[in-house]
Amino acid sequence: MEAVTSLMRVHQLVLTELDELLRPLDLTFARFEVLVLLSFSRRGALPLGKIGERLQVHATSVTPLVKRLEASGYLTRNRHPEDGRAVLAEITTSGRAVTAQASRVITSARFGLGSLDEDQCRSLTAILAAPRAAAGDF
Repeated sequence: MEAVTSLMRVHQLVLTELDELLRPLDLTFARFEVLVLLSFSRRGALPLGKIGERLQVHATSVTPLVKRLEASGYLTRNRHPEDGRAVLAEITTSGRAVTAQASRVITSARFGLGSLDEDQCRSLTAILAAPRAAAGDF
């Protein structure tokens, strides 16, 4: 229980710091993750269901993120050309620009882990690899 409590508390602290850093860009870390995912996709577009799958969140959590990103002009929503029931989220030019800017911001803050040195970060990553793999995270 001690390990879980520590892990969850650090998660909250890091997420709060990252959200604060991203707020001036009209982003949260969750919205940033969507943009990064789209920017790395082959076409810059993915169905909403696939976004949820890749981020390991329920599909109903993706819709409000995508709507907010669309309102900010960072992506567009379009009908899937091959599956009329599916909706594609596609990153825009301004979405790519804000993703690059946000990446610089959070990288310079060491992703909220500034109190850890490089060896500690590598150790933490190694420790967390097994539970992530067991959950199917990639």
